[in-house]
Amino acid sequence: MPNKLAHFAIEADDVERARRFYESVFGWRFEPWGPPEFYLIQGAGTHGALQKREKPLPEGRKGFVCSFAVDDLAASSAAISVAGGTLMGQSHTIPTVGELVSFADTEGNQAIIVQYDPQCRAELGL
Repeated sequence: MPNKLAHFAIEADDVERARRFYESVFGWRFEPWGPPEFYLIQGAGTHGALQKREKPLPEGRKGFVCSFAVDDLAASSAAISVAGGTLMGQSHTIPTVGELVSFADTEGNQAIIVQYDPQCRAELGL
């Protein structure tokens, strides 16, 4: 499988305000899923989520969080390290989704790699 952009997440300090913004501007629909203040985005062209920012600005992450689908999390993690990137913490599992780990590239940009569970991969069309 090619390593495709599989998911993006929009982080917000005020999730409801952000939801109204994206509904109004792009016509996206939002479905509550999982933890409080977490929505799946319908209509964005790829799998997306709107979620509460872990730390408010200015300390919190600003922008979109992207996740890349990989076949082998351990091999991809090793490749990130060899190429000069940095793994950010330990991998963890989201039930029904898969195993993932955050990383920073050589420029400090952060993203996530995910080894999706087979059923989730099929649902995402990966």
